[in-house]
Amino acid sequence: MLNKAIQFYAVTAAFALGVAGASSSSMAALISASVGGTPVGAAVYENFNNLPAGAGGGTTSSGIKVSFSGPGAAAVSLPDVSGQYAAPFLSASNGVPFGDFHASGADQTGYLATGIGSVTLDLGGYDQYFGLLWGSVDTANSLSFYDGNTLLFTYTGHDVDSLANGNQGAAGTLYVNINSDTPFNKVVASSTAYAFEFDNVALGVRPISLNETAQIPEPGTLALMGLGLLAGIANRRRRTL
Repeated sequence: MLNKAIQFYAVTAAFALGVAGASSSSMAALISASVGGTPVGAAVYENFNNLPAGAGGGTTSSGIKVSFSGPGAAAVSLPDVSGQYAAPFLSASNGVPFGDFHASGADQTGYLATGIGSVTLDLGGYDQYFGLLWGSVDTANSLSFYDGNTLLFTYTGHDVDSLANGNQGAAGTLYVNINSDTPFNKVVASSTAYAFEFDNVALGVRPISLNETAQIPEPGTLALMGLGLLAGIANRRRRTL
């Protein structure tokens, strides 16, 4: 059984592009991947079974907006098609939290394929944990994490599996757990070859929409609060003199 943990570091896009004078900060994400692995600390389990087959996309029952771009990128509910896509494999009953109750074997429910293109998952809010059942891991595969349109970091198939040879059997599907110290709200799976199928995405928390976050006091309110605090301090000082 393959079991590994990799510490991965990325820098902001400004630094990567070498923008003169731009400030940059290091951000870290920890990845672990194993055959038969399971989500770690997940609160949301998404199996994509409510998406219609094809490239039309849609919103899942957990609120993830899915869209496709490029040849072959689609939601798949048909048997394997040679040279295009093959269902990822379940091992050691790791599909149970997602409603896939057969212990092992090819995924028998709908899944997503990048084709020679990409699958975009808009999470509808921010999270710092992401898990997925990554099938036929290949060096052509990439998984990129964004804050809006700003790229935060990317993993390739080689980061997940040192072999990364597109194995369509059980040994070529790993459950991948990614924990980031930087929140992200969009994940893009892409490939330059027909070799990236995935399912059973897990999130650490139900992402909170930006318009649902706690209200921050207006600057004027903060100023009044500050004046009130200063007045209270002055009164206490007068009473102690």
